[in-house]
Amino acid sequence: MPWNTDYFPASMKHLPPAVREKAIDIANALLDERMDEGKAIRIAIARAKEWGRRHLPGYAENADA
Repeated sequence: MPWNTDYFPASMKHLPPAVREKAIDIANALLDERMDEGKAIRIAIARAKEWGRRHLPGYAENADA
C-alpha cells in the first residue's frame, strides 16, 4: 500500500512536513521499483533530508546529520 501524508512509516514522523512529503514520494518510487520496504524507508529519509538542506531555508541548521 503506498504511503501518503496521513499514512506513513513511524520513522518519518519526526521530519518536518515538507521533508516528510518528499520522503514519502521517494519511498513510494523506490517501492515501485521493488526495493525492500526497510531499505526504501532509510534511503528515502536520507535523500529527503538532503533535499531539505538544499531547498528549505533554515533547514540545515535544524536537521540532524
